[in-house]
Amino acid sequence: MDDAELFWHFPAMIDSAHVIPAWQLYGEDSPFPDLLHIERIVDRAAGLDWRIAPHRHVHLHQMFLIRSGRARLTIDGAAQDMACPAVANIPRGVVHGFAFSAGTDGYVLTLPAADFPELFVDPAETAPLLARAFIAPAPEDMQAPFAQLAALHHGPGALRRLRLRAGAVSLCCTLAELAPHAPGTHTPGDPRIARFEALIRRELASGWTLGDYAHALAISERQLRRLCTGQTGLSAHGFLETIRLREACRMLAYTRMQVQEVGFALGFDDPAYFTRTFRRGMGLAPGLYRKRLDGVG
Repeated sequence: MDDAELFWHFPAMIDSAHVIPAWQLYGEDSPFPDLLHIERIVDRAAGLDWRIAPHRHVHLHQMFLIRSGRARLTIDGAAQDMACPAVANIPRGVVHGFAFSAGTDGYVLTLPAADFPELFVDPAETAPLLARAFIAPAPEDMQAPFAQLAALHHGPGALRRLRLRAGAVSLCCTLAELAPHAPGTHTPGDPRIARFEALIRRELASGWTLGDYAHALAISERQLRRLCTGQTGLSAHGFLETIRLREACRMLAYTRMQVQEVGFALGFDDPAYFTRTFRRGMGLAPGLYRKRLDGVG
């Protein structure tokens, strides 16, 4: 099972009825090679009979805009109808699913949370507002920035990544302003998962075992395994490996470190083993991954 979980989409997990699948983008096992992803709802939902089964994203934050049609959203098992136009905020780790009426129009914006600390990491003003799943009426002027961001995402251009970041941050600020303050909205899961993730990132090069992490969290290794499976749908080892792979992708994208240097920084003593692990998880070697980000190959 651990080998299967090295992918950011985990097809083997669908066979276990008691485990909610964790995907990268819904139904995909391809890498997440860009700063963000944005697509029309029709592009994914139409081919799935307009139904998105309950699932979660371990590292990805999503924002939906429903312009027209009808949609029913389930959040951790509770169903809510969306009165269009509406927006939905889905933090990472939240189990969610959709049932759309045929022809529903709108967008879904997906952001790797770790790449936007100014939005999702304390002490960011937006962090506590966006940490809760919610539905809210969409302002009339919200469609245009989604469309502009989608057009920018699908084409080349000068300062593309900077413009994508600016557009995403602006949209998320608008979304945060719509966040309800009333009690009863979704509260994030067990805070020990966030602490576990923070420890992993801090100790990536230290070679810590699961026992080390469990000790730092003041729980047993068995408790840590159960906690991870229950909160993320992944084994503790799979959760750790997805974070290592995500950090590898960030280093390959944002630095000019040599591939073997990236591996060493993440605790891999053997460059060949790092390459094999990266290829197994991402579907291509780290050098080719970087070339594709640079528009080569």
